[in-house]
Amino acid sequence: MEKRVINPWKWQDARNYVQAVEVCNVKGTLYVSGQTAIDENGISSDADMRSQLFKTIENLEKVIFDAGYELKNIVRLNVYTTDSVALFENFDIFQTWIQKNEIKQSSTVLEVKSLFETLKIELEATVVK
Repeated sequence: MEKRVINPWKWQDARNYVQAVEVCNVKGTLYVSGQTAIDENGISSDADMRSQLFKTIENLEKVIFDAGYELKNIVRLNVYTTDSVALFENFDIFQTWIQKNEIKQSSTVLEVKSLFETLKIELEATVVK
């Protein structure tokens, strides 16, 4: 797999995403459904944004690893949240995770009216190999 990042500007670098990612010679593509802070028994978290963000990332990692893919090959990562202010107050978790795993992804962050039950954050990914 070959991956090329397209960044016509520099300002997005501080925000840990890229404007576009081109992939060629892909052996597989994994489209990951939105992952949230739901435990292994299917119970939705009613915790704060920070706690839910940690659990959501953990669940996203589990799906990607179980499928035999690598985090660094996430090429698209969409973020849905019911509270943009709370998300950005805790964005250090997200940015640290992206940097640690050398992820270079295109992203969209959307505030939505609601998510399932008591959930505050949902991450949807596309991963290649």
